[in-house]
Amino acid sequence: MSERPAAGRSAGRTRGAPTQAPALQGAWGQRQAAASSVGRSVRAPTPQQAYQPQGDEGVLPPLPPVEQVGPGGDAGGGAGRGAMRGRSVIHAEILMTRPEGITNKKGTTGKPLQLTANYFKIKTKADWCLYQYRVDFAPEEDRTAVRKGLLRLHKERLGSYIFDGTVMYTANRLMAPNEPSLELFAERRGDGERVRITVRLVGDMVKGDPHYLQFYNILARRSLEHLQLQLVGRNYFDPHESVVVREHRFELWPGYITSIRQHEHDVLMCAEINHKVMRQENLLDILGRLTQENGSNYQHAYKAEVVGLTVLTDYNNNTYRIDDVDFSASPRSTFHLRKEDRDVSYKDYYSVKYNITIRNETQPLLVTRSSGRDRRAGQSEIVYLVPELCRATGLTDRMRNDFRLMSAMATHTRVTPDKRIEKLLAFNRRLNTEPLVQDEYKNWNLSLDRDLVRVPGRLLTDEKIFFGDEKQVNAGEQGDWTKAIRDNSLLLTTPLRQWVVIVPERNSRDARGFCQAISRSTKNFNVQEPQYFEIRNDRAESYTMCIEQVLSKVSPQLVMCILAKNRADTYAAIKKKCCIDRPVLSQVVTARCFKPQGMMSIATKVAIQLNCKIGGIPWTVHIPLGGLMVVGYDVCHDTNKKGTDFGAMVASLDKKLSRYFSAVSAHTTGEELSNHLAVNMAKALHSYQEVNKALPSHIIVYRDGVGEGQIPFVVDHEVKHVKDAISKFYANPAQVKLGYVLVTKRINTRFFQGTRNPAPGTVVDDIVTNPWKYDFFLISQGVKQGTVSPTSYSVIYDTTGLSPDRMQLLTYKMTHIYFNCSTTMRVPAPVQFAHKLAFLVSQSIHAAPGDRNLQRLLYFL
Repeated sequence: MSERPAAGRSAGRTRGAPTQAPALQGAWGQRQAAASSVGRSVRAPTPQQAYQPQGDEGVLPPLPPVEQVGPGGDAGGGAGRGAMRGRSVIHAEILMTRPEGITNKKGTTGKPLQLTANYFKIKTKADWCLYQYRVDFAPEEDRTAVRKGLLRLHKERLGSYIFDGTVMYTANRLMAPNEPSLELFAERRGDGERVRITVRLVGDMVKGDPHYLQFYNILARRSLEHLQLQLVGRNYFDPHESVVVREHRFELWPGYITSIRQHEHDVLMCAEINHKVMRQENLLDILGRLTQENGSNYQHAYKAEVVGLTVLTDYNNNTYRIDDVDFSASPRSTFHLRKEDRDVSYKDYYSVKYNITIRNETQPLLVTRSSGRDRRAGQSEIVYLVPELCRATGLTDRMRNDFRLMSAMATHTRVTPDKRIEKLLAFNRRLNTEPLVQDEYKNWNLSLDRDLVRVPGRLLTDEKIFFGDEKQVNAGEQGDWTKAIRDNSLLLTTPLRQWVVIVPERNSRDARGFCQAISRSTKNFNVQEPQYFEIRNDRAESYTMCIEQVLSKVSPQLVMCILAKNRADTYAAIKKKCCIDRPVLSQVVTARCFKPQGMMSIATKVAIQLNCKIGGIPWTVHIPLGGLMVVGYDVCHDTNKKGTDFGAMVASLDKKLSRYFSAVSAHTTGEELSNHLAVNMAKALHSYQEVNKALPSHIIVYRDGVGEGQIPFVVDHEVKHVKDAISKFYANPAQVKLGYVLVTKRINTRFFQGTRNPAPGTVVDDIVTNPWKYDFFLISQGVKQGTVSPTSYSVIYDTTGLSPDRMQLLTYKMTHIYFNCSTTMRVPAPVQFAHKLAFLVSQSIHAAPGDRNLQRLLYFL
């Protein structure tokens, strides 16, 4: 279900949207926000006509600008717990992406399974009309907690209602049809000022209106408040059940993510276990640590550490993303308090407003930019935060690279299926036994089933993996054929005769032994002795200078660089040199791979990578559909340039889906992305025609990297651009059949087979799927720890004529042919290849490789 602002509707209050101070004089300047491009969406009622819009919901004037009262705070914690995120009243519309002519999306192939899912059925649904009111206060009151308290004084007059700070929902008609508004009065506690409360009807919703589901979600979040959970960012967490990991200075707060939606037959609530990392250091602590470590270069180090970090401000329970650090500002700096028409220092503001004493008066201020949605709603663009009052959340790269820390965290976050089921049922019992929650449900004639939803599934047959010498092995129940690699020849190999190894002097001996292990690791991959070039140190410039000198004399098939330590800057310098400046196939290996224990296994994986990069094929699966080109597409954010993304496209060029054409482009808007994708699709078709002397008869695009709000644009614009680009190659566009599939990994759905994880190859296409989509869930990978995560696939365009069975089976087959891993993957191989390329460019190279020789090789593996 799509959630997009509707033109002319008023803005509600966003929880966590701060009321900001204007930029300081001479400090970090404000910049004009670029208008976002939003495409027309495809809207339609459900096929069962279950949810129909109920006429015009009314148009409201824009919300007046919010007063600027201070830095990073709204004096009341935003819209409060249980509020709907976003500055708009309920405005759900149904986004139908099921292609025309698709009447049946359920497959039949495979062994039937009985599964359960992390969903609870909403047993009793409301059958009343829900009225929607806009509530205004005069004089204006910015603190949502106070607004709620003032309105609560009239509960007897209003009856049962839900109020998010601006919009109120109730089943009661509060005024006669000819009355424009209802006026109430209340005295504000503290200053005793008399406040006028104006309530205006802006719309109504009857049973069947999709807006009901939005209301259900507000109600569900309010129920979490009744369980005494704390809202941090978007989700609720339980600080009382936190797990303290003292040796690593962080806490883990357990929490829940809930979502209520219309599914195939019922309205269901998805409930998922979540954890929040709360570090036991504030951003002033980080500044002190980095000052000690870096001396006079501390400012650069501090920015590198905190920019992009999400922080929690305990005084208003808000989270912010840090965009910059202003070292010219401090808590003694002032801003203008418009309501009182005077300047006030940050130190004094926090002392008066929150009774907080800032101890360090010389610390710099953190800069965060409000979202485009908040700016459009009248918010200021810049927010200043005090490091001393900001608690760091989430993990840093340093923490992620700390094996002991991650192991300690995994002990608590990788919840096994049986434990997850226990936690979900315990959560359900809390909801069904908490008196406040039950009173709330009774007020709205709702109840929640106590059992997990049962879901029919199917287990697809195990795939056959084809190696050289016409040998084939079964992928097995867990989709793992690692042991078969040592016993079988690779499907197709290309001799590696002329290659170069660049290695620091102190690692030279171990590197020679590792290269010998590579040559012995596979049966039929001919690896000759390389040329070794030793460098005196492991600095990035040492590698790049050596590469330049080597390539000026010889033209090797591949350059391998041995790193003494895993350093991102050195890796980036090597890849930039080999992909942009001096295009050549490259391989980077760290010296830790040289440990005797496990070295042969690593050497085998490296040998497979080398073979793939120079044009070999390690294995394949049987693809029955001829004339097929499969395209994978993914997007990654550029870490150097905010607002820039790199979209990578990888397209198959042969029947085995083992040779690929790749292209990557930078873009800043969805329109640019669509144009680049269309251009690169044309290049891929040229390559396919050169290799096969014919054009493909079927093209299937697996599109990753699409957020929920981007789906309308993809449906309305991106698919059209791709179709137009393809049609130019065919005398009759009907000659080619196109399928467009959205791939979504970040989902909260989980499936259980008893108290175990379902096996790889498990498909679900009923009960918990979306009635307006041609979608299915696929579990394609096995996991040894925790609960397996399915991947969601949604076919938004389809003229291929493939049945649901064949679409599901083809998708599963392609999870077996990502050559960096001898197990099934979570997504089809072209998608994973595209992700690997986009990640390489966005994280390390920051420019699109354009060498034609590299475009047809898997140089990015």
